[in-house]
Amino acid sequence: MSSELRPRPTGWPVGSFDSYSDAQAAVDKLSDLQFPVKELTIVGVDLMEVERVSGRLTWPRVLAGGAVSGAWIGLFFGLLFTFLGQGVLAPLTLGLVMGVVFGVVSAAVPYALSAGKRDFTSRTEIVAGRYDILCDPARATEARDIIARSGLARRLPQEG
Repeated sequence: MSSELRPRPTGWPVGSFDSYSDAQAAVDKLSDLQFPVKELTIVGVDLMEVERVSGRLTWPRVLAGGAVSGAWIGLFFGLLFTFLGQGVLAPLTLGLVMGVVFGVVSAAVPYALSAGKRDFTSRTEIVAGRYDILCDPARATEARDIIARSGLARRLPQEG
């Protein structure tokens, strides 16, 4: 991807934080004091991709999950068909049954084809080791001093 589409952040570091919420709190503090926050950028540093395993996949879990997700979609389409004047019970029932069948099949086929190579569920997230706030150099000293007085940052850059 071209660097023109996603330019690297620029500015002087004015504070470093252990969590994103701490960095947000510092920007909020600056905003409360009428600091021009459009001059700031929060940057996650030392990024890691973390996959949190949440459970084991089994045939009953796969089929039940497919049935539930299919049921919701089927009920949605059944509800849409009720607006066409075909009654209420028949479209909802048909939508539910078709949704469950479609959901079970669409969940079972990929699971069967995986041949047990990924028998667990997980979610992936990107986390940072720390969060730095960068500021336009013209206002960086002022922003750093405000953050220092607030006591929010884990470390502050030295004046350069």
